[in-house]
Amino acid sequence: MTTPTPGSPEWALLAEGNVTQARKRVAADVLIRDEVGRVLLVEPTYKAGWDLPGGMVEANEAPHLAAIRELREELGITPVLGEMLCADWVSPHGPWDDQLSFVFDGGISRGQRFAPADPEIAAVGFFAVDEALVLVGDRMRPRLQAALAALASGRALYLCEGRPLTG
Repeated sequence: MTTPTPGSPEWALLAEGNVTQARKRVAADVLIRDEVGRVLLVEPTYKAGWDLPGGMVEANEAPHLAAIRELREELGITPVLGEMLCADWVSPHGPWDDQLSFVFDGGISRGQRFAPADPEIAAVGFFAVDEALVLVGDRMRPRLQAALAALASGRALYLCEGRPLTG
C-alpha cells in the first residue's frame, strides 16, 4: 500500500478520521534520587502537596522531551533521562478527562543543588522515600511506588489507576 499524498482523497479521508479520534492529556515526570536514595520533589504553587518534577506534554511533543523541557523550565536543569519506569492510565476525575502519565528515570544526583526556576514552583527538596510517599498526592503515591519498584526490578510497568495489571 502506498502512502497517501497531501490533497488526495485518501489523505482527506485519513485527515477526517484523525479529527474525530479521541485526544488524551499526557503528563511526563522524572524520578531523581540522591546518593542515599532520597527522592527529589517539587512543591507547586498552583495545587496543594508535593509532586515529582515534570508536567504536561504539549501538542505533538514526545513525553520524554516534555519531561526534559519541564525540568529546564521548573528547575533550570537539562536532565539526561534513562528508561521509562512506568506509564499510568488515570481515569477522568473532577474537571479533568483521562490522562496518561509517564515517569522517567532521572538517575542519581551527586551533590547537585536544585532550586525553583519558575514561579509555579515554591520549593524543591530531597525526601526519604517514606516521607515522599506522605507528601505526594493520592494519585501520585502509587505511581511513585511503582516507579521505585520498576527501578529495583529493571522492568517498566504499565499501570491502571496506579496499579500494575496482573495475570
